[in-house]
Amino acid sequence: MSESQARRPGRVTINDVAALAGVSRGAVSLAFNNRPGVSEATRERIMTAVAELGWVPSQAAIKLSGSATGAADTIGLVITRPARQLGLEPFYMEFISGVESVLEEHGCSLLLHLVRDTAQEIAVHHAWWQSRRIAGSILVDIQQNDPRVTELAAIGLPAVAVGHPSLTGGFTSVWTDDEAAVHEAVRYLAALGHRRIARVGGHPGLGHTMIRTAALNAIVAELGLEAARSLTTDYSGEQGARATRSLLASAQRPTAIIYDNDVMAVAGLSVAAEMGLRVPRDISLIAWDDSQLCQLTHPTLSAMSHDVFGFGADVTRRLFDVVHRRDVSSGPVATPVLLPRGSSAPPRGSDD
Repeated sequence: MSESQARRPGRVTINDVAALAGVSRGAVSLAFNNRPGVSEATRERIMTAVAELGWVPSQAAIKLSGSATGAADTIGLVITRPARQLGLEPFYMEFISGVESVLEEHGCSLLLHLVRDTAQEIAVHHAWWQSRRIAGSILVDIQQNDPRVTELAAIGLPAVAVGHPSLTGGFTSVWTDDEAAVHEAVRYLAALGHRRIARVGGHPGLGHTMIRTAALNAIVAELGLEAARSLTTDYSGEQGARATRSLLASAQRPTAIIYDNDVMAVAGLSVAAEMGLRVPRDISLIAWDDSQLCQLTHPTLSAMSHDVFGFGADVTRRLFDVVHRRDVSSGPVATPVLLPRGSSAPPRGSDD
């Protein structure tokens, strides 16, 4: 057993961290509080030492927030997205606003970090939890066999996962019933007379992408429609436009397309015009989330609408229950509801 492993956590001091990292006490303070003055390499070496020793500085995480056990006044949220793309996603802007509304009630703050992949996210959560920078975290974009579920449960991180409980292991989870929402959208389009329906989805590894794909395939088969075609993307307008061009240029062009977010639906509307197609006469479009973007287009976009702000607030309230060890249970929020607008109508020729 190494000296650092044998040392009792209660006796670890800033001097121990500085000695292990080979830096001054001042450098440890700068690195831990994420302030300028040390290089990135030095900062990483210091944070590695912090994690190894289990150092908990009194000023970083001892502020109480009304709990008998006490908790840090910060919660974490890590998202795997480029910063520029995140700023263009109405879903996350609304979701984070809902999170912040509850944090404000509790006098707490959000620590948001953007990463390139799941491995980096796990490392960030490890560093935050071991250094006691957060009281708990919100896990988003849950995948099938998500490594975060086992890795973060193993270190005892209090967390709420945004995803179906079949994907979230033992974590408290909050989710939308995407299967029911997809079924409603397809039944509506089928009632209008559409028989060839396609979908532009998100990343194929995400749990909700797989749930929506399976739901689409099941409902078109149940209704006796043509087999549905699903294309996956990174949720950006650019890839949404590319997927729409592919669908509209195909020999078996769909008469309706369902999009997994609003940004891609808006891009799809532009592509239809670019290719000389009229919406909804030649192609019907349905967005997902129903941000303000859907009512700023011409025609306005039909959408699967749900309260994303309330979703973020509900997730955060449950996280406080987890942190304070109150009775808490997993549960769904309200199922998205179809709001028909100007971008959906019977397919051309259906009334001939």
